[in-house]
Amino acid sequence: MTISQLLNDYKNGTTTPRDVMANIRAQIAEHAENPIFIHALSEAELEPYLQRLEGVSPDALPLYGIPFAIKDNIDLAGIPTTAACPAFSYIPEASAFVVAQLIEAGAIPVGKTNLDQFATGLVGTRSPYGACRNSIDPAYISGGSSSGSAISVALEMAAFSLGTDTAGSGRVPAAFNNLVGVKPSKGVLSTSGVVPACRSLDCVSIFALNTEDAKAVFDIACAFDAADPYSRKMPKTGGTAEKTMRFAVPLPSQLKFFGDSEAEALFNAAVARFESMGYTAVETDFSPMLDAANLLYSGPWVAERYIATKQIMDETPEQVLDVTRSIIEQGRDKSAEAYFNAEYRLKAYKRHSEQMLEGTDFALTPTTGTIYTIEAVNADPVQLNTNLGYYTNFMNLLDFAAYAVPAGFRPNGLPFGVTLFGDAFEDRRLMDVGEAFVAEAPRG
Repeated sequence: MTISQLLNDYKNGTTTPRDVMANIRAQIAEHAENPIFIHALSEAELEPYLQRLEGVSPDALPLYGIPFAIKDNIDLAGIPTTAACPAFSYIPEASAFVVAQLIEAGAIPVGKTNLDQFATGLVGTRSPYGACRNSIDPAYISGGSSSGSAISVALEMAAFSLGTDTAGSGRVPAAFNNLVGVKPSKGVLSTSGVVPACRSLDCVSIFALNTEDAKAVFDIACAFDAADPYSRKMPKTGGTAEKTMRFAVPLPSQLKFFGDSEAEALFNAAVARFESMGYTAVETDFSPMLDAANLLYSGPWVAERYIATKQIMDETPEQVLDVTRSIIEQGRDKSAEAYFNAEYRLKAYKRHSEQMLEGTDFALTPTTGTIYTIEAVNADPVQLNTNLGYYTNFMNLLDFAAYAVPAGFRPNGLPFGVTLFGDAFEDRRLMDVGEAFVAEAPRG
């Protein structure tokens, strides 16, 4: 279910948006045991979107009849937003800015997807609605926090979906479900109408089956929002870095696979594939990135999670899952002194990382060093979640753009992914390179 295929089918008259949505509702029912959606739109709720397209040519709208899923910390007018906390639920009068852009382009919302509560987690198991199961092997985690958004695309319940990404939530689920994941430059996709996790770091992310679809959605969603104080205009050039045909990889001593030799072999194969494409791998000291990553939860930014949930945390904390509450509570007592000390360190890490990456086109890491079963995560929820953030937590703190792409399969059929990242506003160039990498994947 790709955008180009659906548009082609609509133009040829081989299907209609009504037929597509009926098939999707049947697919959702077939996978009812997997809590992918917190709220799938009913036929009555879908009707206004379908009626709007009647009598309109598929050529008139770039996303005509394209179904998409929305992480349930992003507002859709008239549909509850829960952030995976029923006590927090509210019904917004207006859709989030990004959602409105996509609907205006002809896209049809399928529903609101499950997530790690308050977008706090990389596992997809921290929800009172149930743990989302991996689309390929249900014994394994889906990745989070944008769990349902990723699975909905992987299981053809949507052509693309919206997630959010603060610490890796738009990349980890992409890797675990064989998707591409756009972690845009901060601010180029508006966060108006999004429940904050860390407001100064949050990004709306995109899941898709391929780069062509990811680009199409990005180009529509990437619009300046004057009402969002964190919104930034995307330069018209979409990136200015000159190509050097060199890419940075961490020093061997800095690569962590947490005992997963299959992931290590797949990453080495990804590096070799880029080299076969004419690039040169440059071993680079990633210590400024890794040091910055440690600030995300040990530093003062966790206070932003507390600010976003303050009322429920102060008045009815029992409504928040234990593991989520334990993380957010750390933000209660962060001081201004702690913030500025951390900010000074972060500025130094940013400068150092820029120097380390100078003369390269992009940096390449595993998206995650390994994958876990749901049972394993339930037995050790904090440490295993921390392991999954090793390559992701620094990205927004250091203002990078990132693109996660599939990079092969383990012998048991589970996918592995890598992430390309670079300077802010290099989003489209990273997608171009990622697309070329995927095109060179071994066949068979």
